[in-house]
Formats: sequence, C-alpha cells, structure tokens
Amino acid sequence: MNRINYIIAVGCMLILVGCDSFLDRSPISNANENIFYKSEDDFLVATDAAYNSLYTLYGPESLPSFFGELMSDNAYSDNNIGNVKDYEAFDTHVGMDPSNSLVLGFWNSYYEAIYIINNILSKSNSVDFDLKLSLQAEVRFLRALYYFDMVRAWGDVPLVVKPLSVAEALQQPRTPQEQVYEAIIEDLQFAAKNLPDKKNERFVGAANEDAANTLLGKVYLTIGDKGKAEESLLKVYGKFSLVPYGDLWDTAKKNGVESIFEIQYMGGKSNPYSKYWAMFSPLENKVITAWGAGINQASNDLWNAYEAGDIRRDISIQNGYVSSNGEFIDVKYCVKWKDEDAELDNRREAADNNFIILRYADVLLMLTEATGNPQYLNEVRDRVNLPHYGEAGYPSQFNTVDLACEHERQVEFAMEFHRWFDLIRTGRAITVLKNSFKNITLDAEQLLLPIPLDVISQNPTVIVQNEAYK
Repeated sequence: MNRINYIIAVGCMLILVGCDSFLDRSPISNANENIFYKSEDDFLVATDAAYNSLYTLYGPESLPSFFGELMSDNAYSDNNIGNVKDYEAFDTHVGMDPSNSLVLGFWNSYYEAIYIINNILSKSNSVDFDLKLSLQAEVRFLRALYYFDMVRAWGDVPLVVKPLSVAEALQQPRTPQEQVYEAIIEDLQFAAKNLPDKKNERFVGAANEDAANTLLGKVYLTIGDKGKAEESLLKVYGKFSLVPYGDLWDTAKKNGVESIFEIQYMGGKSNPYSKYWAMFSPLENKVITAWGAGINQASNDLWNAYEAGDIRRDISIQNGYVSSNGEFIDVKYCVKWKDEDAELDNRREAADNNFIILRYADVLLMLTEATGNPQYLNEVRDRVNLPHYGEAGYPSQFNTVDLACEHERQVEFAMEFHRWFDLIRTGRAITVLKNSFKNITLDAEQLLLPIPLDVISQNPTVIVQNEAYK
C-alpha cells in the first residue's frame, strides 16, 4: 500500500533543527535516542522520516528546482517574496555569492536528511530484524540520490557516512568529487543488490532495484563512463512502458507503468500535499490559482523548442491567461502539476500531484546518450507520433545524436528539474546559456554553487571556497 501516512506521523517523531554544525543535525524530540532504535517498528519510523526529506529536497523551492531548472534556458523567476536577490541569483547568474540564504538552506537540508540516514545505518548494524537489509538499502538509495545532487551542485563536499559529533563535524573537510562518486556508486550497488524490483517494492513509492540501477546509469554518465552506464540502464530496459504523455500528470493515474521512483503526495490541507501548482503558477494571478508565486516560469526558448505537432508542449506549458479584468497576460507557465480541484490552504492549493524523479523515458534517452544509438530516442518520439531521428521531417538543426538527445530531453522533461544538470553533464551549459534569451557568459568555475559563508565560518581552516567565489 501507499505509505502516505508515514509522512504525517514522522513530523512529530523526528523534527530537525539547526545545530552547532551543518553536519550535526539531531532529532530533538527523542531525548533517549540510544534506546529508541530497538525494534523493527522503530527503524520503520526512522526510515519514514528519511523518505519525508524528499518533500523538502525536491519541492518547488529546492536545489533541484532552482539549480536543475531555473539556472537554465528553460525558466526565469518572476517571484517577489522573500529575499528576491537570492532567487534572482539562480535565474540570472548575477550576484551569486556565499551569503546566498537559499544556498545555505539547501546545504543544511541535505545534511539534515543525511544525518537521519546515517543514524539508521549506524544503529541498525547492532540490531537484528527481518527488514534490516531492505531498509538499509532504501536509505542508502536516498543517500546516494542526495549526495549526487550535492556533488553536481557544489563539487567537493564533506562526505559523511556515519553520525558525527559537533567536534568531529567541525574538522570535516570537503571530500574530492571522485571519492564522493565512489561512495554514491557503492550505495547504489548495495541498493540494487538488496532491493526488490519496482513491481515488488515494499510500498508504493519506495526505493527499488530499478530506481537504483536507473540512478546508477545517470551517475556513470555524469562521470563519463558510458559503458557502465549502458550496462546499468539495460537492466531496466524493457521492464517499463511509456504511457500517454498526459497520463503522467493525471492525479488519477499516479505511479503508472512508466514511473520508476515517484514522490508520494496526498491532496488536502490536512495532508502532505504538493505545492508545485501554486508555486509555479504566474505571480499573483488570482485567476488560475488563488495566488501564484511566479517561480520557474517557462521561457520563450523552451516554448519554441517544441516541434510543430508535438503534443507535449500544450500538455506541459500554458501560453498565457486572461486576468480578472479581461486582459490577456502573456506569460508562459508550467501546467504539468495542475490541480484545479485542490483545496485551499491559506491561498495555496493543497494539490494532489506526485512528483516523478525517475521515469522510463529517462532510461531510454540516457541509453541513447550512452550508446549513440537513436533507437531508444525514437521510442520516446513514437509516443508523441513525431518523425524518427534520421527520417524525413526530423528537425535538421539537430544533426548529431548528441544534439538530438539534448533536444529530446529538453522537451520531454520540461520543468522537471533536469535541464541544467543535463547541460553540465554533456559540457553544453556555457554555450547553450550564452545563446539563450538570458545571453549570459559563464566560465567553468561558475557552474558550481558557492560553499555557504556560514559553513566557511564554522570551518575557516578546513573548508575551502569554490574558485569562482574566493
């Protein structure tokens, strides 16, 4: 069954607060922590808390959202709440510096989640229970996912694989990227070995063998090992199916046969609801949604990237709206997470949409990237009845498999937090951004975020700042 209730329950059990160090994020509600981890039920509660971290780490105002999407040519920010300067730094790449409050929040949120995971792994080593290997594998999948986000955003990061005291944390330097990737691969290999496949996952939305192999394929692509990427992805190939594109965003068709790893939400203000619809709708529109945050608005570049007849465009993006006074507002915004029937929670739609982190179309397009074989890419195009790569009618400007794959990923995964990660992985980020509507010139050092100033201040002789921000 879907373990939605775990997310409601663990909020009272494992609440995290700021501590003396970013690496020491202990649950404050459990004063006798050492006597808590005794039974399988205790570890199930703690594992639920680990899954709960997905809501923060993949929400609309998360690092994958702002680094993975807003920094690219796909999106811009029209937000006017909070520290607007810090939001704009992700959009415009101007003014990004170590004092950015969002960067600090992202950094701390990842280490808070990793603390829970490391505690589960440490405590479970001395306790025997039936689900021990399975739960360890699930949280190691999550740890790999989180470190994968971090190492792509910051480069070298402190690699922490056990609970640390404050004193130990303050002496923890940044770990070279190569070693972080080795740890990510080790976690994913353990997860793939000890988890059931998607059809037999512990509950709907749990980490599974296929998710581990899919993510492992993406990790190998990122470090340039296409052979191992292909090997990992072929373990998933053929086990899933593409669904009609609109079904991916239908709240009545969650967790379909294309979904590999999907964050579970439940609509309604008393539930763990999703916020993408409210936050990604146009700023203060008061027509489409009760309010609208104007975050990650779709660019004209993205709109124009779609080929004539590509149904994915209108399923993904709305081309403007009519205001309450009858004026047409020419702003493009994402409608993938539309939930017009959502209950309101203080002017915010308590929407029922899930968020898909890994799906089968990603496996197919990564296989083309890994092998150079467009057959997998053409399977994705078959779904929307577009000409195959190499056939008459295929856009001539995408005249290599690499460019074809880049194009297909942009329109297939529009606004799903892939674009900037993809462009960095393929070495195309600087060129694409310069030639986009943003017309921004970056150097390679600016492809990483700064280490937060607070982290440097805690560890001034240990933590070294990224080159672009010294």
